[in-house]
Amino acid sequence: MAELFLRTVAPGDAGMRLDVFLANQPEVGHRQLARTLIERGAVQVPGRRVRPGLTLEPGQAVTFAVVPEVPRNPLAPDLPLPSVPVLYDDPCLCVIDKPAGLAAHPPEDRGFCAHTVASWALARFGDLPTVADAERPGIVHRLDRDTTGVMVVAKTAPVLEALRLQFRERLVEKEYRCIVYGEPRFHSDWIERAIATDPKHPDRMTVVDEGGRESATYYEVEQRFVGFAHVRCQPKTGRTHQIRVHMTSIGHSLVGDRVYRSRSRQHAALPADAPEPRRQCLHARRLVLTHPETQQRMTFEAPLPADMRALLAWLRQHRAVDGSS
Repeated sequence: MAELFLRTVAPGDAGMRLDVFLANQPEVGHRQLARTLIERGAVQVPGRRVRPGLTLEPGQAVTFAVVPEVPRNPLAPDLPLPSVPVLYDDPCLCVIDKPAGLAAHPPEDRGFCAHTVASWALARFGDLPTVADAERPGIVHRLDRDTTGVMVVAKTAPVLEALRLQFRERLVEKEYRCIVYGEPRFHSDWIERAIATDPKHPDRMTVVDEGGRESATYYEVEQRFVGFAHVRCQPKTGRTHQIRVHMTSIGHSLVGDRVYRSRSRQHAALPADAPEPRRQCLHARRLVLTHPETQQRMTFEAPLPADMRALLAWLRQHRAVDGSS
């Protein structure tokens, strides 16, 4: 049964966004739940249209209803864990081929659930290290929920910190594969455009001319098709949604991406007879790092997933470009 709560906006909270205000309430605790409550109509502010970005004024009453969540143990037998292919495993670290639909970890303070890399790793290896003030056991770096491919999990605190340092210092080599709409003008090029949060869509990123964080992606066309291309990307930096944002910024949205679409090509669907991936066609193909214990340079590779292989096979049959490799 939902519990109803009433809060009055204090002078110190004046000018705060509604979703931020709700996230600061102990009964809510994080911004994603706050936005979910707003979307469900469980939040009321008398005389105002309720939306996440509503600017609050002192003295306003904010009413919200929350259904208490029953804590779940991710190791409980009635909570099945996902199947995750393991590429490499030793006492220090584990490297997996992350499937689509599996988040790296639960959002903010939601607690563990079965369908994350973190809960899978916790169930498989037991207690794992995490970064300060975060519940992300073993998580060194992230892949988007629907991005597949190579991902590394740390088993000890020193290894976690050493691997995170390699990512921060850009000592890790990363290679991704994607299928995009359109045919890039150049065979290869660098995209060097800063990335920042999209002010119109706080849950998205965008390229900016001023401010933002330095971002660089090298891309090279693997194969061209009529209206499509198979592209290899090597990001130098590791910004949120970097490849998806950068490729869209040059007019080549990823096939299946429902969030980032280029203005010049508002693609909604593939040809009717093409296999539908039902996700963005992005795969972390290769990862090269230095093992923190042995100091050996190691390379891990994950084969293209079945949905991307099926689409490429269709493109080679129906959209081949004469003379393409």
